[in-house]
Amino acid sequence: MTEGVSTKTIRITASDGWELAADIHSSAEPTVAILISAGTGFPRQFYNSIATYLAARGAIVLTYDYRGIGGSAGDHLAASGIEYSDWGRFDAAAALDALERAVPGLPLTHLCHSVGGHFIGLMANQSKITRHAFVSVGTGFFGGHHLRNIPSELYFWWGLGSYSLFRYGYIKPVGGWQGEPLPPKLFKTWRRWSHRRSYFRPDLARSLAPHQYDKVTAPIRSWIFPDDPIATPSTAADLLECYPAAPHEVILRKPSDVGVTRIGHEGALRKGREALWAEFWDWLSTSPQTVPTKN
Repeated sequence: MTEGVSTKTIRITASDGWELAADIHSSAEPTVAILISAGTGFPRQFYNSIATYLAARGAIVLTYDYRGIGGSAGDHLAASGIEYSDWGRFDAAAALDALERAVPGLPLTHLCHSVGGHFIGLMANQSKITRHAFVSVGTGFFGGHHLRNIPSELYFWWGLGSYSLFRYGYIKPVGGWQGEPLPPKLFKTWRRWSHRRSYFRPDLARSLAPHQYDKVTAPIRSWIFPDDPIATPSTAADLLECYPAAPHEVILRKPSDVGVTRIGHEGALRKGREALWAEFWDWLSTSPQTVPTKN
């Protein structure tokens, strides 16, 4: 435990009955509540360092595992039926309610890593959030990623992915995949979306209905890094178009800007990036009345 910060593990029950594992990081007198929504395949413990940092600054922070991941894995992943959108429609919404119950009356804010910023429009309670910090958030469209990354992505989708589904019935951490195991239905949806620039937008009127993407009005500040092969300026812009009513701005930070040699897709959340964490804190702890101009 960092001095002045306590961490408590809790269980959250989503509206459909799925139990989620979560951690609450808090200091004595928090002034803001921060929900951290993870990237695909990242367990909640990956965010412990930044959660502790934010708690020490005066936040109460909730990290959680999506269904199928880490402490929320459940049984029989191959037959689970978990869909990608479940992470927003059920899990993120339940985590936000749990955070609100922990500290009623505090402003609710949201730090989103990668896919953590994709499903806000599926949260029935999203209007409770006063602002979002996007960190390496862009669509999964491989054509918008760094060219050198495309061969490894195609290998992941059609080589490793196809083999793992055939051999195990789900995506197992083998052959180069270093994330958590992934449910089969979720993986297939991710693969399908990532083969078109429009990503999930064609599904908004079908499998993703009902949704609130056009009703999200909380301001978004999106941090993008040139050495991130996935969340590029173009894929970040494409994702922000999914939130047409939300004021937003994009912040481009090179590794040298914050005194490091690499950031990549996940490095902004690792130790040693406290200069970035201070920017996230400044944004999330700012009065809700101060918003960027939509651009």
